[in-house]
Amino acid sequence: MKKSFLILIASTLLSLEGLAQQDGFFASQLQAQKKFENDFLQAVKPERFKVHLAELTKNPHIAGTPENELVKDYMVQIMSQAGMDVKVWPYDVYLPNHPGTSELEVISPVKLTLSQKEGALPEDPFSADPRLHLGFNAFSGSGDVTAEVVYVNYGTREDFMKLVEMGVPLEGKIAIARYGGNFRGYKAKYAEQHGMVGLVVFTDPKDSGFTRGEVYPKGPFYNETTIQRGSMLTLDFTGDPLTPNRPALPLDGPVKIKRDDPATVDFHTIPVTPIGYGAAKEILSRMKGEDVPATWQGGLPFPYKITGGPELKVRVMVDQKPDFIRANNVVGTFIGKDHPDEWIILGSHYDAWSFGATDPNSGTAMLLTFAEALGELYKNGQKPSRSILIGHWDAEEQGVIGSTEWVEHLKEELGAKAISYMNFDGGVSGRNFGASAAPTLKKLIIDASKEVIYPDSAKTVFEIWAGKNAEPGIGNLGGGSDHIAFYMHVGIPSLSGGSGGQTAYHSNYDNFYYYSKFSDPSFKMGGAVAQLFGLVALRQANATVIPYDVPRYAKDLKGHFAQAVANVKGMDSNFSGFDQVEAALKELEARSEEYQNALKNAMASEKLSAAKLKKINTELIGLEKSWIDPKGMYYGDWYKSLYVCNDPFSGYASWILPGIQYEVAIRNTTRLEEWDTRYAKAILDLSKKIDKLSKLFVAP
Repeated sequence: MKKSFLILIASTLLSLEGLAQQDGFFASQLQAQKKFENDFLQAVKPERFKVHLAELTKNPHIAGTPENELVKDYMVQIMSQAGMDVKVWPYDVYLPNHPGTSELEVISPVKLTLSQKEGALPEDPFSADPRLHLGFNAFSGSGDVTAEVVYVNYGTREDFMKLVEMGVPLEGKIAIARYGGNFRGYKAKYAEQHGMVGLVVFTDPKDSGFTRGEVYPKGPFYNETTIQRGSMLTLDFTGDPLTPNRPALPLDGPVKIKRDDPATVDFHTIPVTPIGYGAAKEILSRMKGEDVPATWQGGLPFPYKITGGPELKVRVMVDQKPDFIRANNVVGTFIGKDHPDEWIILGSHYDAWSFGATDPNSGTAMLLTFAEALGELYKNGQKPSRSILIGHWDAEEQGVIGSTEWVEHLKEELGAKAISYMNFDGGVSGRNFGASAAPTLKKLIIDASKEVIYPDSAKTVFEIWAGKNAEPGIGNLGGGSDHIAFYMHVGIPSLSGGSGGQTAYHSNYDNFYYYSKFSDPSFKMGGAVAQLFGLVALRQANATVIPYDVPRYAKDLKGHFAQAVANVKGMDSNFSGFDQVEAALKELEARSEEYQNALKNAMASEKLSAAKLKKINTELIGLEKSWIDPKGMYYGDWYKSLYVCNDPFSGYASWILPGIQYEVAIRNTTRLEEWDTRYAKAILDLSKKIDKLSKLFVAP
């Protein structure tokens, strides 16, 4: 008995020691929070993830279809049953949700019609569904062209620059590009800019196929018919293409929104179609030009050529008509008991190119599992202090549209109330944990990962994730998903996280059968991801002081500006540095240290009044807004954040300090002084806010 009692005491002391590291809570609150967290972890039912995923992925459900309405109705039902206040937000957005008609042929030296659809497989009952579409790229231009072919590698900006440098004729030719290296829309953009008349895109077996391992259905890699669908939209803003900076409210609603004429929007005009590498082989194997550079060689078993020669002619025909469709965002709220107007938002889109088992509905199923677990506590009176919202966004696949319209609709309210946005697009697509985040949220993820057991092991997620490193790496957010408007347009600290792996990305094979065979056969990762990010949400929701890692701004910025200076010196050896920024960073570092000391002392004293705490948390919500510059970026003023943006030349990559990154990319030195001033102003504004917070902590 005595030995057991001593073990219990030791265990309790260790638990309290861990709790003492939890940011934002008074010591007197830690035991209650620990109970809340333990109850939540117990409430997560991993088996519910499998139930939800099976239901969500019964049908192919592209945005604007009756099948997607069924998914919407299911989410409304589950969240309502969990006790959430659920609202559907409708928008009428302009997009193609059907391939229309398309054909791809080799015209000469032989006449051959090429496959544009995955093969039906006897092992996979989903693959023969008659509602599955041909492979198509949304926002392809419409046209019917026959021309010679040029292989453009990944079709990146650098690839096209290389082709021009090599003197390869591009005008009037059809480009064939492999997926990867950039957002697919930029392949079309650069091809069109260079006078090319059509584009064929394929996934090379070197990137996913037989050179990587067993192909589907024996293994997880692309087989020769697997096709990656996806949007081609590359405007200088995100969201509905006809309503930049304003929500695409329903056409039949009481409030009328000005919509741009589609004829004035900079859509691609050349026809584009995606294919599998089996069909691509029929083109590439007949090309007769010079060998490609060594790094351009793909995985098909013959030398790749740059040009096809005059004998090889290919026909690309696409007739695709965008139109207005009703997109429905589903947003549920667990209303906070103390601070209902302070919001923690979790989200994922739910529309898919086919069944969407990994992308996006593994994230959807995880969020429903999270909602049910928190709902169990909520019904028993264990309510979070702040409101927790779960958003399921529509029409993401055609261009991150649904979430953007909601953010534009509620821009002012979100700017005042939203503490964070957490995105889970395809959030449980495998068994490899990872995350990207704003500086203020990185520590929260790492801390929570120490509390959750990695499935089928005795180790925590942190131990598996970090491996031999002292701390796991957390990336910076780029483009490609629903965090964009929250983070880059409004300035809400955001993260994206979950577990990933090899998938049947954007293909007709991304279904429940594939998931159960290759993504996570145990179906346990969904529960673990729900637990981990549930803790991240609950710690933000219940903390007395919003637990942002404020000093992380200064720490990360020092490294980012050191890299920026090195990048500028790469194009201008006489560049001496950003003097104003350097002075501002010293100020930020000093103010951040003072803040951390003031916070520590205030939390130890536990003497902060409710009125004082309200002021402190309001100021904390405003910190990220220091990066929001009304002038925005030169490549698109919809992108307001000086801190982060998706790379405007590739679409996916994360650009930190994007104003400077852009000047480096276009090799322009004329605006460097302007950026020194703009960045210094933002950093000093952030410093002043942090200084104000420090004074609030110590003032009587």
